Amino acid sequence: MSETRDNGPVHWTVETQTARLFDDSRPLVTSSGGVLHEVDVAFETYGELNSDRSNAVYICHALTGDAHAAGYHAGASRPGWWDNLIGPGKPVDTDRWFVVASNLLGGCSGTTGPSSTNPATGKPYGLDFPLLSVSDFVAVHRRLGEHLGIETWAAAVGGSLGGMQVLDWALSHPQDLRNAVIVAASSRLTAQNIAFSAVGRHAIMRDSQFHDGRFHEHGTSPDRGLSVARMMAHITYLSEEAFAEKFGRQAQSRELTRNFGVDFAVESYLEYQGQRFLSRFDALSYLYLSRAMDYFDVFADPDALALVTEDPVNFLVMSFDSDWRYSTKDSRRIVRHLEGARLPTTFREIPSPWGHDSFLLEIEPYHATIRAFLDRAWERR
Repeated sequence: MSETRDNGPVHWTVETQTARLFDDSRPLVTSSGGVLHEVDVAFETYGELNSDRSNAVYICHALTGDAHAAGYHAGASRPGWWDNLIGPGKPVDTDRWFVVASNLLGGCSGTTGPSSTNPATGKPYGLDFPLLSVSDFVAVHRRLGEHLGIETWAAAVGGSLGGMQVLDWALSHPQDLRNAVIVAASSRLTAQNIAFSAVGRHAIMRDSQFHDGRFHEHGTSPDRGLSVARMMAHITYLSEEAFAEKFGRQAQSRELTRNFGVDFAVESYLEYQGQRFLSRFDALSYLYLSRAMDYFDVFADPDALALVTEDPVNFLVMSFDSDWRYSTKDSRRIVRHLEGARLPTTFREIPSPWGHDSFLLEIEPYHATIRAFLDRAWERR
């Protein structure tokens, strides 16, 4: 990591690294019973690991995130997806913490996923890739820690699907974590959430270019289906207030012309989001990662809290009042379970008009809460 200053904020350049964490001698057996003989993981690190390796923080990303959470890639004009939160002097302060962010298993940004080459066939896995669960993501995170020589993480931090990973990790392997930050997440999806994801997957799988998941071999891509899936999902990421403030019933051009094309500004926005998504995400990864979220139900096991009760983790759970995708009700359910087990738990609902996307934005009380929680974690360290 290098830094440059232009009489203003620090601009720091980072590189994405790749490590092979599982191979024939030590394959990954997934929760569904599938076996992956090669698993490569893309990751980035920010800050410096101290001598006793006690200052490491793991960042878990959401459905369509990647390892590039902060800083700039050489020649790139846009920073990482959580750059407003991670960096020198920021709430996850890289002058203090050694931060690791990775692309999760099943992804499409450097980590092995369903579009990767199956070493047994020399062709992309397609739908032969095993179904995944959140616990499989955590298994790979833990192996990356082993690769980096980190046995205990000072904290794991994640929003949305990232928060689900942090929750699963804290409950299943509490010895790994001292603190857990869970933002805009859920312990299990509602029927409505599952329904939204189902529509997106159907759009992809019913695209004529899907070819039963073998579209890479055909040199095609189900772009129409994937863009519709993204448009559908994006509707759920913003609140009604955010849509009203940004677009209202505004025409895309000077006035409404009454046609079946893109006539309203909000239609143009969704069209843009869908098309932009095609350049950075893979349809198969969308299927696999969204399905893993559907099956997540971390408190279904009556003994789910047994391990963490014996080896407590400090929890910070946060929600946003306008988030209807993973609402405050979802966060409070997590808190009830944690507090019922008498685990040290802090909860805060943050006012924000921006819906689920709020966890990606620079909102002062949100960032201040994470900063204060990690400051206390530093003191306890």
